[in-house]
Amino acid sequence: MIQKILVANRGEIALRVMKTAQKMGIKTVAVYSEADRNAPHVRFADEAVLIGPPPSSESYLKGDNIIKVALELGVDAIHPGYGFLSENADFAEKVEESGMIFIGPKSHAIRIMGSKLAAKEAVKNYDIPMVPGIDTAVTDVEKASEVANEIGFPILIKASAGGGGKGMRIVENASEIKEQMKRAISEAENAFGDGSVFIEKYVASPRHIEIQVLADTHGNIIHLFERECSIQRRHQKVVEEAPSVVLTPELRKQMGDAAVKVAKACDYVGTGTVEFLLDENLNFYFLEMNTRLQVEHPVTEWITGIDLVEQQIKVANGEVLEFSQDDIQINGHALELRVYAEDSLNNFMPSVGTLELYRPPFGANIRMDDGFEEGMEVPIYYDPMLSKLICFGKTRNEAIQRMIDAISSFEVKGVSTTLPFGKFVFEHDAFRSGNFNTHFVKNYYSEEKMKEQLEAEAKIAAKVALFQYVKDAQKLRLPNH
Repeated sequence: MIQKILVANRGEIALRVMKTAQKMGIKTVAVYSEADRNAPHVRFADEAVLIGPPPSSESYLKGDNIIKVALELGVDAIHPGYGFLSENADFAEKVEESGMIFIGPKSHAIRIMGSKLAAKEAVKNYDIPMVPGIDTAVTDVEKASEVANEIGFPILIKASAGGGGKGMRIVENASEIKEQMKRAISEAENAFGDGSVFIEKYVASPRHIEIQVLADTHGNIIHLFERECSIQRRHQKVVEEAPSVVLTPELRKQMGDAAVKVAKACDYVGTGTVEFLLDENLNFYFLEMNTRLQVEHPVTEWITGIDLVEQQIKVANGEVLEFSQDDIQINGHALELRVYAEDSLNNFMPSVGTLELYRPPFGANIRMDDGFEEGMEVPIYYDPMLSKLICFGKTRNEAIQRMIDAISSFEVKGVSTTLPFGKFVFEHDAFRSGNFNTHFVKNYYSEEKMKEQLEAEAKIAAKVALFQYVKDAQKLRLPNH
């Protein structure tokens, strides 16, 4: 039985995992870098250990050091959160070898799904739709041209070990192949130490739909419906929702069944996410599997009523899933905005500084997952996400309105944030209608439009303030009776 968990992470996800562990009566250990000495997750844990200087390569990515600390403190299990070591198969293997439990899938599943080529190979016997292309690494320009002519332009050159848009190039015609191959291979080598690239047909106007899966060690695998993650900047998600507005019950079942097959293909255990592209004709294609808890897991928790971290811990304990596919229903609608310390008026550049004012919204059907407090520094060393703002409604419209109100009452000073961008998205007709895809930012958003919107809002606010001032002044001038 797991009685003490070390959370090998920081910020909001470390705190999120610890809260569920505490609820389950499990002790927690925090690890922290010098930059995170005063972070809330450090205070919340039962024990906390400094593991190194601020750069993650000298602290949060030092797997051997983290395992050593865990063993010294009598830890039973390590939860990796997301990012950092969460999809590092060697780390998972070392945790298993040390006699502790890795709260996540087995290392072989992480290895298979960590390579896009190996993942395609693993699932191709399961009759899962794939984007047309080549399933082996390609370095030869002539071979690449041959494949491209076969499947038709535009094509996508992708890094096998890739993610976050790195090592990815869209090629419109044959004359561009040589140059774009060179760039993709170089970028993949620099980012991942692996220059393998492959080619697939570029799906022009896709939606990004992912399915949450949950599997125990007794052969039970279920899905917990979908999340729509099409609002992205630089190939990274900013807004997520559940359920998707475009999936019919039939399509939801087909995609859910396909996700379960992907999990079976690598003997998956725990929580995982299978990502699909959905084209304008509602054809779906397997993209990849994320072998960890996702940033956007709260929207699934809200529509299903299931605590995914609790399920991760129970599965790691060897327990049988306590519900079947038929037991799970969709209830209401949930939205999530990732609140990044980024300047959406300056190409989403990271914004570092001190949180002079940090007052998140609160109220019924508003959930805040964060790891920051007023007065804290936003460090340059890590992902610039401050928090996740999650809102729920009985309907999508209700959830959207609650989100807009929550954004308006969220006060942050000292750094720029993506809150104004979030408001822009949730108020936009394309988002509200559900008629959008992964090109939303390219098609509808510009810094000029955002500036115009902010200026218009400032003028309205000034008029309201002036009206109130005149009204108050008139009251003061009224004679006493």
